[in-house]
Order: sequence, then C-alpha cells, then structure tokens
Amino acid sequence: MDAKARNCLLQHREALEKDIKTSYIMDHMISDGFLTILEEEKVRNEPTQQQRAAMLIKMILKKDNGSYISFYNALLHEGYKDLAALLHDGIPVVSSSSGKDSVSGITSYVRTVLCEGGVPQRPVVFVARKKLVNAIQQKLSKLNGEPGWVTIYGMAGCGKSVLAAEAVRDHSLLKRCFPGGVHWVSVGKQDKSGLLMKLQNLCTRLDQDESFSQRLPLNIEEAKDRLRILLLRKHPSSLLILDDIWDPWVLKAFDNQCQILLTTRDKSVTDSVMGPNYVVPVESSLGKEKGLEILSLFVNMKKADLPEQAHSIIKECKGSPLVVSLIGALLRDFPNRWEYYLRQLQNKQFKRIRKSSSYDYEALDEAMSISVEMLREDIKNYYTDLSILPKDVKVPTKVLCILWDMETEEVEDILQEFVNKSLLFCDRNGKSFRYYLHDLQVDFLTEKNCSQLQDLHKKIITQFQRYYQLPSLLPDQEDCMYWYNFLAYHMASAKMHKELCALMFSLDWIKAKTELVGPAHLIHEFVEYRHILDEKDCAVSENFQEFLSLNGHLLGRQPFPNIVQLGLCEPETSEVYQQAKLQAKQEVDNGTLYLEWTNKKTIMNLSRLVVRPHTDAVYHACFSEDGQRIASCGADKTLQVFKAETGEKLLEIKAHEDEVLCCAFSTDDRFIATCSVDKKVKIWNSMTGELVHNYDEHSEQVNCCHFTNSSHHFLLATGSSDCVLKLWDLNQKPCRNTLFGHINSVNHCRFSPDDKLLASCSADGTLKLWDVTSANERKSINVKQFFLNSEDPQEDMEVIVKCCSWSADGARIMVAAKNKIFLWNIDSCSKVADCRGHLSWVHGVMFSPDGSSFLTSSDDQTIRLWETKKVCKNSAIMLKQEVDVVFQENEVMVLAVDHIKRLQLINGKTGQIDYLTEAQVSCCCLSPHLQYIAFGDENGAIEILEPVNNRIFQSRIRHKKTVRHIQFTADEKTLISSSDDSAIQVWNWQLEEYDVLQAHQETVKDFRLLKNSRLLSWSFDGTVKVWNIITGKVEKDFVCHQGTVLSCDISHDATKFSSTSADKTAKIWSFDLLSPLHELRGHNGCVRCSAFSVDSTLLATGDDNGEIRIWNVSNGELLHLCAPLSEEGAATHGGWVTDLCFSPDGKMLISAGGYLKWWNVVTGQSLQTFYTNGTNLKKIHVSPDFKTYVTVDNLGILYILQTLE
Repeated sequence: MDAKARNCLLQHREALEKDIKTSYIMDHMISDGFLTILEEEKVRNEPTQQQRAAMLIKMILKKDNGSYISFYNALLHEGYKDLAALLHDGIPVVSSSSGKDSVSGITSYVRTVLCEGGVPQRPVVFVARKKLVNAIQQKLSKLNGEPGWVTIYGMAGCGKSVLAAEAVRDHSLLKRCFPGGVHWVSVGKQDKSGLLMKLQNLCTRLDQDESFSQRLPLNIEEAKDRLRILLLRKHPSSLLILDDIWDPWVLKAFDNQCQILLTTRDKSVTDSVMGPNYVVPVESSLGKEKGLEILSLFVNMKKADLPEQAHSIIKECKGSPLVVSLIGALLRDFPNRWEYYLRQLQNKQFKRIRKSSSYDYEALDEAMSISVEMLREDIKNYYTDLSILPKDVKVPTKVLCILWDMETEEVEDILQEFVNKSLLFCDRNGKSFRYYLHDLQVDFLTEKNCSQLQDLHKKIITQFQRYYQLPSLLPDQEDCMYWYNFLAYHMASAKMHKELCALMFSLDWIKAKTELVGPAHLIHEFVEYRHILDEKDCAVSENFQEFLSLNGHLLGRQPFPNIVQLGLCEPETSEVYQQAKLQAKQEVDNGTLYLEWTNKKTIMNLSRLVVRPHTDAVYHACFSEDGQRIASCGADKTLQVFKAETGEKLLEIKAHEDEVLCCAFSTDDRFIATCSVDKKVKIWNSMTGELVHNYDEHSEQVNCCHFTNSSHHFLLATGSSDCVLKLWDLNQKPCRNTLFGHINSVNHCRFSPDDKLLASCSADGTLKLWDVTSANERKSINVKQFFLNSEDPQEDMEVIVKCCSWSADGARIMVAAKNKIFLWNIDSCSKVADCRGHLSWVHGVMFSPDGSSFLTSSDDQTIRLWETKKVCKNSAIMLKQEVDVVFQENEVMVLAVDHIKRLQLINGKTGQIDYLTEAQVSCCCLSPHLQYIAFGDENGAIEILEPVNNRIFQSRIRHKKTVRHIQFTADEKTLISSSDDSAIQVWNWQLEEYDVLQAHQETVKDFRLLKNSRLLSWSFDGTVKVWNIITGKVEKDFVCHQGTVLSCDISHDATKFSSTSADKTAKIWSFDLLSPLHELRGHNGCVRCSAFSVDSTLLATGDDNGEIRIWNVSNGELLHLCAPLSEEGAATHGGWVTDLCFSPDGKMLISAGGYLKWWNVVTGQSLQTFYTNGTNLKKIHVSPDFKTYVTVDNLGILYILQTLE
C-alpha cells in the first residue's frame, strides 16, 4: 500500500473504528476479492463492534492499494460519506493501464473512474446478466458523444441499478465513449428541496477545486445552469447516471445537452425530454438457475448442494433479483432459517423480510406501495381492482372492459399508465393486448386490499352477468378463455356459493368448458371447491366429478364427443343423466339421434380416473410415495408428472432420445428414475426436472426400473432386453449386482415392501422372485397357463407378462398380461380378481402407497386409476362376443356364453337371466320362434336344447375342430353349422339326418341361408359357393378374391351378393354370372364387412383403417367416404370396421368398430357416436324397425341400446 494511503488510514483510524459497522463493509470487500471468508470470520469473532472495526482496519493496513480503494468505495456505498471524505485524499494513484485486476477482471482505470464518479460497487453477491448488460452498452455506444438518453426501466427490485453500474464497468466503453468520466446520482422520489440538494452535491463533486464558484447554487434553475457549464467545460464527454427516477419534472433539471443513463419504473418519464432516447426494458424475473446461483453465492455452497427449500424459495421469490438477494443476505447471517424464510414468503409476510442496506426501502411491500401512491388519484381505484387477477395469467382487454364498463380505448389508456410505471405488463398478441401482473405485485395487492377482495370478486361476477348469459360465450370471443378458466374462481372468492353450484352443476357449462380446455381443470375445480359444492349437494358433486374423471380420455379428444350422449350412459339416479335426458328429449324433437343404454344398471365402474397425458402409447405410470402425484412415460419420449386426484399436469420432461419404457419415484419422492430404448437409465429431480444421474451399462433397451422402499439406503433395480436385472447403488457409479435366470427380455421388476425380495416379469411367460441380498432366485410362477383354454385364438397364445405390483402388506401381487390384470395371493398362488377396461395392451400396473387404489397404463394412450376394493369385490359376468339375438315385437332375447362357460338366455327388456347349461361353448344360436337353442363346442360337438321341457338333442356326427357358426332354418327343423375344419354340416335333427357339405379347401369363414333351401358360404380359400342343402351339392362356385373372403352380404331382392377381402377390395356379384358386376377399389386396408341397403341400390363397405365407403350398386361408383382421419391422425372409428347395417328407409347406416357410429347416408356425415366401455366390437344386431341395437365389447359387457323418442 502507498505510504500516503497508509498514513491517511492510520490518521483517521480512531474515527473509523468508532463509527463503522463491519458486516456490510466486508460484504463489499469480499465481493471485490480483497477480503477472504476466513478473514471475515476472524473479524466476526471479535466481541464488540469497535474491536471488529479495529481488526478489519488492521487487516487492510497489511494489504495493497486495491484494498484501500475497495474499503473507500464500501464506505461510500454504505452511506458513510463523511468517513469516506476523510480517506479521499489518501486514494492511491492507480495506473491507467488496461491490465485487468486479477480477481474481478476490472482494470485499475475502470476502478478509479467508477470510484471517483460514485458508481456503486457490485453487490456482495453478483450474478452476470450478460444479455441485458450488452443491450445497455450497445445503446450507450449509439449516443456516440452526442447528447441523448438511455432509459433502463422495469418493476421494483428487478435489478435496474445493478445493471446500470455493470454496463459502465467496461474499460473500452469508458475510454471510447466517456473519457470525461462517469457521475452517479441516486435520485429517488424527491420534492423540489430534495432535488436541489442532489444538484448541489453533484455540482460540489464536479467542482472540487471550486474553480467555477465559491458558493452553492440557490435554486434548481441556477443548479441546472451550473451543472451544464461544469459538464461542458470541466467534464466534457462524460456520462451522467441518474438512478431511480420517478417524475418527468425531475429530469428537466438534468436536460442540458449531456449524455444521460437513467433507471426508472416509469418509461414515460422521458416522453418530454430533448434528444434521442434509447429504451432497455428489464424483465421482471430471473431464471430459476440464476436465482439458485445467487443463493449459492450468498450461502457459500455449490448449487447442487443447496437444500430442497432453495428451489421453493426461488419459486416463491417469483424470480425477483431483489427478493432473492434479500433472502440470500438473511440466510448468510442465519444459515438454519431456510424453512422459516420459505414460510414467510409463502405467507406473504414481506414486512418480516427486512431490508438489505443496499436498498432504499424498509421492506419489499413499501417499495411497491410507493409506486402505487405515485399514480393519479382518478386511476388508483382501477389498480386496486387488479387485486383479483389470477397469477401467471395474461388477461385480455375485453375482460377489463366488462369489469369497468368502458370502451376498449379508454381501458387501454388507463392500463398503459400502469405499464409505463412498471406496475403492469403488456403482451401484444396480433391486434389484441393482454395484461398481467408480476407474481410479487399480485401478492402485494392481495395483502394490501385483503378486506376488499370479496367485494372486488363480486363486482367482476356482477359485471359478467350483465354482459353474458351462460353458456352464450363463443370460442372466438377475445375474453372467452378467461371466463371459462376463472369464472368459478371469482365466484368462490366472492363467496357466491349459490351461483358457483349452479355453474358447476350445469351440463351446458361442463360441455362448453371441456370442449375448449379439456376435463382436468374442471376436475381440479370440483376438488378445489368441494367444501362449497358438498354443502349444496354432496351426491350431485360426486356425480359430476365421477363423470368427468371416467370420461376424461374421451372429453380430451378430437372430434369432441357428444356430451349429452355420454351423460345418458350415467346411472339413472345421477344428476348428469337427468340433465342429459332432459336435453336429449328436446333435441330429439329437432331430429337429433340419441341412444338409451337400457341394461346399464348391471354395470359397475371400477376405475376412478381415466387420463390421457401422452400423445402415444403409455408404457408406465407410478404413484409418488405420498400418493399425491403420478409420473408416467411412453412412446412420445417424455416423462409426465400430474396430480393424482385431478390429472392436472405438473411437469413435462423430454427425457430420452427414444421411447421411455418405465419410471419410478424414490421413497422420499425427491427423484424419478426413467429407462429407455436408448439403453440408458436416468435419475431426475422430481420437482424441478433436472437430470441428476445417468447410467448406461445395459447392452439392450432397459425395460423397467424400481427403487427400494427404504429411504436409508437407496437401491435401484433395472431389467433389460439383455435378459438380466441389475441393482444400482446411487452412491456409486458401477452396478452392484447382476441377476441371471430369465431366458427372454425382463419386462418389469418390483421390490417387495420389506425390500427382501425382488419380483421380475419376463417375455418368457414367468414371474420370478429373487433374494435381494444374495441375488439368488427364490420362486418362479408360470403365468402363461392361465391363458390356456381361453376365448383367444390358439395361434395368438404367446403370453408376455408385462409387469407386476406388490400390495402394501406384501400378501398379494398384481400382474398384467395382454389387456387383462390379475391379482394373486402370494402364499397360495391363487388368483383373487381380474379387471378389464383398457382398449389395448396393458403395459403397467401399480398399487397406491396405501393399497386403496392402483394404476394401469396402456397402448390406448390412457392411464386408469382403479379402486382396489371394487375390483376385488367385483363379481361381474363377462360375456363372449359371439351372441345371438332375436327381436320379437317389444322383446329382445339375447343368447350368450359367459367367461365361466355358462350358456345364458337374457331378456333384454326385464334383465332376467336364465342359466341353461355349462359347457365348452364356442358358438350358440336361437331358433326364430325361440323354441330351441343350439350351441357348438370347442371339441366339434353340437347340441340342441328345448327349454320348455328341458330336452337335449346331441348330434352324432361331430366336426373335427371347434364349431364357429350355427343357424336354424326358418322352419326350425334343420341346423346348419360350420367349423375350423372347412366342412359345413346340415343336421335335420328331428329326423336324425345328416349331410356334410365338403368343397372348400380351407376354413369356412361364415355362411348365410338363402331361399329355396340354398346356402351361401365363403372361405379362407378365396371362394364363395352356393349350395343346395337338400342334395348337398355345390350349384355355383365363385372364385372371388386372391386372399381370404372376409364377409359377404346378400341383397334384399336376392339377385346379388357382395364379397370383401383382405386384398383391400370389395366386389358386387350377380347370382347369375360367375364374373363380378363391379370391383370396388379405394380402400387402404382389409375390407372386413359390407351391407346392402333394403332397396338394394346402395352397398356400404368398411375397412381396417376405420373408413366406410358407400357405393352405388348399379354402376359401382363411390358416393360417400365416411370416417375421415381425425385431427390427431387416428381413425375416427377407433379401429377396424367390423359390421354395418342400413335403416329400412336407407337414410341411415350404423357401423361397429372401436365403438358404434350412426351415419347420414345422404351426406356421409356422422349423426351420433356411442362409446362402449371396451372396444373391438365384432357384430351389431339391429331390430327390424332400426330402433334397438345389441352388441358385446371386448370387456364382455352387453349393450342393449334403444333409440330415444
């Protein structure tokens, strides 16, 4: 240190030791790099304030010139101007070389210029915001030595002053643009006398040798003139920095042809100044990473080592640099108060977050209230009205036009004043403006105006009701989305409980809102306002919430389903059903088609929530340990996290480069593991989405991952297509154990509740249990045997066990295979229950932590939440899809086989069920007058039952293979049957006469009876044959297609028939010609079904892509293409079209596929859709009057539907 500086410090040592508080002085010196943390600790250990000051000065005396300058600047910055003046004469002469300081990267020249100009030093903790600093420097360069203004504006606490100081901390900028120096004036909110004092101080600083005047200027005009002369003559080419300008009139005192950089909250303050003006807006929020960086610097920790509360604190600080710094400074002094300060922020206790000495306001709310007080009196109340705006929402101008009952232009003028003063933010979207508050401003307003909030919310509702009648909002209205999202919020906040219940219990509102925003937000509102809605009617509230939860996957799709039709499928006691029925009846009068599901009473909903978070197959979903969140992953390569109760999205991560196959929460919910086709295993922070670990030791795709249940020592298990399982310790990089035993891909793994066992499922059809400690195999269960002898075709019998989940007590394990879910008792290995609901393969199952519910995820893009009790108690009978139906006057009789092989006769009107016999029934049929029942079995045997006297007739001649189709002739004396053995059997059962029609080379697909004892059959061999069933001879043999003939239909005038095939064509034939009349081309998939209209002029064909085509029979021309692709690229029929039927008048067509659809034949437009619980409908039975429809879905649920009249 220079002798002059050292002597000056020694001379004034006593005064310094007596007055200074070392804490913030040391912060600045640490920031500058002239004091270490250890030295700070040494000073802090001194018992009294004076001794701490003495210790600090003793240290400075041993240091260099830089530490003297740093100490001097710290005194200035902390308000010790008198003490700083004592040291001014001792400031060392620093070389003006451009060599940079080894610590801070700032040259000695810059340090001197800024020190002499009173520019504040960097804050104790400084995080660079290079983009903004560069923007300010570019604007300063544009001044190019000419008079002008650069304005930095933004809301309170956004870091304007720090940015202004940082912009001039640049050697080349100062040398090139401002060689005359930089002069900083902290202006703030001033009256005229205060401004005069600021001007006098500035003049004194600029004229230290008093060469221009011996006395101070006496008024603002004189001071302005003095300042102009000083800047022109004594300090040419200098920059004047005016920090924190509030009023335009203040600027007039400095408007004297010089270069000025200013910071302000009100960008309109420069509207009346002369010369060019360049504006730099400062965003109101730091990014999360910057915020964490500031905190880590304050508390001297690595970012990765910060406690979990750090992330929450940054979130609560809303990115405000000021608030983050305030909290950081407090945490540096009180390192154990993370939870306390987080709580203060969450409770909006801003007054308890006391000031940092570098900021002018006692507490955060004071800084904001000063901005509000500066507003004109006539617009202050309008700002108060903004207290009710929701956080993070950009509000259209139209909403505020309604609130204030004003024209758009008037409202925009008022709001622009708020924007100018950084009290509001504006986002321009095309021609419209949207306005929003920073989260801190919302918190400030709600705290300040808490006593008025209810009335303010009531005001907006009242104004809304003046303008709109629900549900008359149109989607193209500018404010429409706002009302749909926040009307309920305003009603609840206004305590308008009656109005809220009327809104939430309205099917019209539900329909309008879900069509625009989907169901998750509505479910959230039913949960959020449950306490209010339950007061009105608990049952009704449950009705609506259950309706939304179970239909969420449908209500989120395009095209949007008819919500009234969905409502008609609810239980008849439900308020949803009653409102839907009322609406449906009104619309039926106007020609709309609606269906009543008449036998729905027998159906019990086992799922509690159905969501569709992914755009492709969902491979896995899991609960967090607290049961509040669900994580899911899938073919769209993402990890999704959403609320378990409502389905609302919390986090979305692009997790891997390929499909993500599994995910798992750690026991403490801090981490989520994911694994992928890309062979990698990754660990993520579950709250922030940050990547924590990355493992890549598997040689094939990694199919599953699961954490141990103990939080003391985490283990992660992973299973792969390389046939092995691996155990990982999160504290070490290589894997701990590798488990060998499966002979095919390991699909899933789960630790038992006590972590002693690991269960694994494999494509080899087994479930294995492993000892975790020894890594040895303990037990193996062959799951494949449970699928043998099922209704599935034997050729499709590869059974891959996809996944498993333990119950909380470890007594039961759940397994998924194909589209079924099984529950096993561990000790006895006996099946407890199974449940069906997914439309495709189930990939994942998991119990909730308390075992009360479980999750399943599927290829059908949905995740279902099931209630365990309901599933275990469920004794629902599931039917096979091959049923026969007879319509007689007002009666519907259904003959069906259930999943436990019982043959049952169901009265569709009364619901009465008669159980007839138990057998390995493969197909069945009713005689036309219901006198007899016939059924064939898997061994080729056929029996006829006469229910009246319980007589049974057995066929002596069996088919060689499973019987597939049987049908009585009209006189009920003969039974025709076909089987997998390619033969057709004709059995006159009363005369015990048999005939076997043998000519097809492959399996007979099906047959139809014609008049005059004729029969039409078609086969996998590509031919269609006409038989005489009396002689047993083939009368006509049509070679129709290269591939399998999948279906035929006969025209009602019996002159023509159609054939469809896997070769993607359909053909129209005349019985008189062996060549087709027309070949119908255009389908892009297998043509699976066809149907003639009653007048034989039209033919409808359906294919595997969900398309239906309607053709002119006479010329083979295509008239209409039904079921075009939807917006999401999936066929609107949800899969194959399997059956078709025209109405008697030929104006309507019904089709079966993934669900049922009704079509207008004239226009080709869809009239109605009925979504079955399952999918893959094989056949639709239609009454002659086209008013009753019967089908069975792949879940075994029977649907008897009646047209609503």
